Amino acid sequence: MKVRVLVSFKESVLDPQGQTVKNALHSLGYNFVKDVRQGKVFEIEVDDLPREQLKVKIPEMADKVLANPIIEKFEWEILD
Repeated sequence: MKVRVLVSFKESVLDPQGQTVKNALHSLGYNFVKDVRQGKVFEIEVDDLPREQLKVKIPEMADKVLANPIIEKFEWEILD
């Protein structure tokens, strides 16, 4: 079974890399781009577990290892 975890900065946190990408897009003529936020994607293969266990374990992993809960948020989904 595969799980995808998406980690990104909270809206209140400045994203300098996203701003750099936005500025580069504008310099290439893509002026319709309003904002860019960068993040991380983790695709994790796990043993088959009941969904109820995954609902506990995946957020626990994200809080402890994958994301910094002070400045980042995450969402996740089961791919299989």
